[in-house]
Amino acid sequence: MRILLDECITRKLIFFLREFEVRTAGEMNWKGLKNGLLLQKAAQDGFDIFLTSDKNILHQQNAAQFFISIVILNTGKSTIESLQEVIPAFIMKINSFEKGKMYVLDRKSSE
Repeated sequence: MRILLDECITRKLIFFLREFEVRTAGEMNWKGLKNGLLLQKAAQDGFDIFLTSDKNILHQQNAAQFFISIVILNTGKSTIESLQEVIPAFIMKINSFEKGKMYVLDRKSSE
């Protein structure tokens, strides 16, 4: 499973996703790209999941046009402490995410 972390997600999260192939937008030299182009490049490069905390993407992008799952971590804060709270739910659901769809995970998802 290949996961691309958006710029708004701290790279420290990779520690909690060690069983997956995880790259950051910066590592891919995609830093600063608009979400549409970033999603297009990620899908073309074979990423399965785009992981972000940017809730605006819900209204800005049509997930169906990209062959990648978009997962939004809705934690209120982008700190590693807040983000790691939803990682168990993310890992538990990872195989159910469908490409071309968006998913929002929050603390309730982890309960």
